Amino acid sequence: MKNKLLLLTLFFLSNLTFAQNKPNEKVAAEFENNYNSNQFETIFESFSQDMKEALPLDQTVQFLSGLKLQVGRITEREFVAIQHQSYASYKTTFEKGILSVNISVDKNGDVNGLFIQPFKEIDKEEVSAVNALINLPKNQSDILFNHTQQFPNHTQVSIALIENGFPTFYGITKENDSIKFTNNKDKVFEIGSISKVFTATLLANAWINKKIKEDETINSFYNFPFKNNIEISFKSLANHTSGLDRLPSNLGEENPENPYKTYDEAKLNSYLKNDLKRNHKTGEKYAYSNLGAGLLGFTLVKMEKSNYEHLLTKQLFKKYQMNSSTTQRTNIEDKLVIGLNSEGNEVSNWDFDTLAGAGGIFSTVDDLSKFILAHFNPKNKELEWTRKPTFRVSDAMEIGLGWHILTDESGDVIYWHNGGTGGYSSSITMDTNLKNAVIILSNVSAFNPSADNINQLSFELLKTLERK
Repeated sequence: MKNKLLLLTLFFLSNLTFAQNKPNEKVAAEFENNYNSNQFETIFESFSQDMKEALPLDQTVQFLSGLKLQVGRITEREFVAIQHQSYASYKTTFEKGILSVNISVDKNGDVNGLFIQPFKEIDKEEVSAVNALINLPKNQSDILFNHTQQFPNHTQVSIALIENGFPTFYGITKENDSIKFTNNKDKVFEIGSISKVFTATLLANAWINKKIKEDETINSFYNFPFKNNIEISFKSLANHTSGLDRLPSNLGEENPENPYKTYDEAKLNSYLKNDLKRNHKTGEKYAYSNLGAGLLGFTLVKMEKSNYEHLLTKQLFKKYQMNSSTTQRTNIEDKLVIGLNSEGNEVSNWDFDTLAGAGGIFSTVDDLSKFILAHFNPKNKELEWTRKPTFRVSDAMEIGLGWHILTDESGDVIYWHNGGTGGYSSSITMDTNLKNAVIILSNVSAFNPSADNINQLSFELLKTLERK
């Protein structure tokens, strides 16, 4: 139950920019009352317009009803703090557990951010952490320390700062309650959903080489009709507008610590034939889907009569000299940083079968920096295609092929993707105009209550890089 709940709560994390300096008790109380009385549509109506577009009514109701089924009613709520000068965090006691309910409110009083995660008390270990990052500019040192001090001992964070097209690498680790430097630019981590950017790049390559048309559907690559004769385009899988669920209904829970391992071709085919559904028309709404990205990768594999590892190596890894990048753990076990669970204990890696395109890649910041530097080359057409906007999600965000395209407060365009698995979190932010980027890999679990610090760290470090 715990792992299923966490998947649900992470799904509801908004990608919107928060802005809040004090708690809005009225909004929090109304959320509690409406949640307890099953008034989920009323909660949806309290959302800002951007929030409604990012999290439509059907998904909001599905999430909240599923949450209530698992943890019950709210019995007590206590304000904890304003986190990151952004959202109000509440220690919330449900009938079956204690969670952190986090709410951000815009200037109009509308909810523009809501996410729910396991509650974690701030303890002495976190408060007494020592900052030993003395060789960085103070603003970067402070940002790194503030965003990593709450992570458990044995945490590693590997960072590439690319400034004006020149990469610099930093590694930090937390040992004995001290945050200090370590050399880990060549260490391997699971990159999670950043794999989707690579899968989308394979699609761009197929378009450029005219192997498929831009508006082509995947159906012809399967020797059976999909349920209800649903047709699915390649592009809609790459930009999350297919209308597919986030996960296939037959994924199962045989091994919650390694959920994708046994999801093979037979199970995927069975889903497409018997259980496939579309929640909205193709191209109508953005709804992030691991199923969609995994299906895209698997279909490209079928088209090429190959396998995902071979396709990546042939078309991308060799081209960009990403010699430590792979989907096969046996290739890099001597370089692999062990993942940590939400409590900071070692956890098993995630293994992928047919859905590897959604999150199956291992890599290093050194390798990923080569891939990002290639994005700064205006002659690289396959990477340029992945950055072209294909759908507007909100005033602040568009989606390309894989990349989320954000416009910051100064008007700069930022390309972003993150990743999270049971033992790892990652984030990439990139400004192609300035040739600046931040790449972060870590062994912080996506289920760690402070995992979003990796995203915050990525965006805040990007702001410290030189602007020319």
